[in-house]
Amino acid sequence: MFDAIAARYDFLNHFLSAGLDTRWRTRAIRELGLAPEARVLDVCTGTADLAIAARAAADGVQVVGVDFSAAMLTIGRQKVRARHCDRGVFLVRGDATRVPVRDGWADAATIGFGIRNVAEPELALRELARVVKPGGRLAILEFGEPRIPGIRTLYRWYFQHLLPRVGRVVSKHDSAYSYLPASVGAFPPPDRFAAIMAAHGFSGVRAVPLSFGIVYLYVATRR
Repeated sequence: MFDAIAARYDFLNHFLSAGLDTRWRTRAIRELGLAPEARVLDVCTGTADLAIAARAAADGVQVVGVDFSAAMLTIGRQKVRARHCDRGVFLVRGDATRVPVRDGWADAATIGFGIRNVAEPELALRELARVVKPGGRLAILEFGEPRIPGIRTLYRWYFQHLLPRVGRVVSKHDSAYSYLPASVGAFPPPDRFAAIMAAHGFSGVRAVPLSFGIVYLYVATRR
């Protein structure tokens, strides 16, 4: 599915979020507090937007982006070259539950809208705890649901009805943008997911609502 929608993925991200996706990624990278020469692991990197943002956060930042979609990575590599950051961003095909990086390699890690696509997110969190050194930071962006009643009603209509139709027309894929609201609905609520993170090697977990709770930013420190 992700290979099939790769060519239109970036356009739909920007269009369907009204450009807010860029702000969400900027906030996530800021929470990491990256120092010069920091090493970052970006899991479920997709077309590498979050990896590229991490690279630009400080001088000499090195980023390894991992994803299982070859087509997404192909587009990501094109973007990395176009932005002249191919010496600092390295994209590899791999599994979020078996990251090809040694223990304690990373100063920080990120996942942008990908943890809900991992069949066993607990295994991915365990891998992140293995790869991120003690004291390192983790930032995860994932969709949520607004708490304000009127906004929640409008958002549900948009997310469950309009978004799948627009996504289907633009991506030419019958089910990808119906899968999106379904997968978000099946994902644990913020307090529960924060508890899952805390149970798998991370402390000081915060679930920060962004854009009225349309998205949650989970930030934590590796114990």
